Amino acid sequence: MEFFRNPNIDFLGKKWYFLAFSLVFSVAGVLSMLFWHGIPWGVDFRGGTLVTVKFSHTPDENAIRAAMDRVGLHNFKIQHYGPAANNEELIDLDVRETSEQALDRGKTEIINALQTNAPAGKHDLNNASSLTIKNYLMEKDPLHVGADDQKYTALAQAIVNFRDKAQGGVLTAFDQLKGPVDPTVVASLQDGFFLSDFGVRDVAIVGPQVGGQLRKQAGLATLYSLAGMLVYLGFRFEWIYGLAAVVTVFHDTLITVGAFSLTNTEISLTVIAAILTLIGYSNNDTIVVFDRIRENIKLMRREKLSEIVNRSINQTLSRTILTAGLTFLTVLALYLFGGEVLHGFSLALVIGILIGTYSSIAIAAPILVAYQDWRIEKGKRPMAMPAKAK
Repeated sequence: MEFFRNPNIDFLGKKWYFLAFSLVFSVAGVLSMLFWHGIPWGVDFRGGTLVTVKFSHTPDENAIRAAMDRVGLHNFKIQHYGPAANNEELIDLDVRETSEQALDRGKTEIINALQTNAPAGKHDLNNASSLTIKNYLMEKDPLHVGADDQKYTALAQAIVNFRDKAQGGVLTAFDQLKGPVDPTVVASLQDGFFLSDFGVRDVAIVGPQVGGQLRKQAGLATLYSLAGMLVYLGFRFEWIYGLAAVVTVFHDTLITVGAFSLTNTEISLTVIAAILTLIGYSNNDTIVVFDRIRENIKLMRREKLSEIVNRSINQTLSRTILTAGLTFLTVLALYLFGGEVLHGFSLALVIGILIGTYSSIAIAAPILVAYQDWRIEKGKRPMAMPAKAK
């Protein structure tokens, strides 16, 4: 299947337009990383506390920020989590301790900030632990079973399970408990508990040392992949081909990370995985073009390298559109319908596939021609071309 039959597009004639395009986006990304958002590392790399909060209604992020500001919480980020219908928010706190107390502190800070008009002397059933519920029931003994620890332990756990599993973490009315729980117990709970409009679903912590180590390993993984590519292409072709491929992939990575900085989208472990995937993808696309250039050099020995490169790009254009287009449609679907967890990963793939396909044509190939022209100016035999037979 071919989209074009014998295309004859002068790609190298448009190299200055390509260069301008790349410079604009590369410089914009670098400026954002240096002076605006920086590199927006996720909690995996910088450390911190992630708190997932479920609401009984559509959450108002401005109201959440105002509530947290009132209690002195300022260094935090808020974002929607999961499908909009779930009414969940992910709150990133700047709490970088790794102790169990830090877990409780993060949860407590969120609860204190979001609870408004809490009745004095009552517990919040939507954020109460099974231990708190059990202790209250043992004290009130609504079932008149005395100090039956096992009975009330099982009952408290059943209440928590119903709240978290059947009701998604938030009870909106005490009557919801009347099915799985004895009405006498429900009446007793109403005396000592109230229902807030939210529930803290999960708390997770990444320590700063672990985050720093992951950041270092991510950088090394990227550098090792670039070095391996340079060595491989240096052996398979010539060193200039390897250098052109490395420059191309660096260009792709810079623009992708710059796009994350410009949009202030966090870079998580899955994003690093996507970037490493794109290094391989872009390299593969570049090798296809390089292979065709090498074949055509043998067949078109008397032609200028710029003409050979243009012909090679045109000959592989249909293949490039087919493979890149199908892959792009797949990752675009993943971006649109994959949910919040895969948002960063799929965004990196969407950007990277577009830039990687573009750079194989607009960056890698012109580097070969530019190097060839430089050698000719210096009076040396072009390395990219085979020596003429005597």
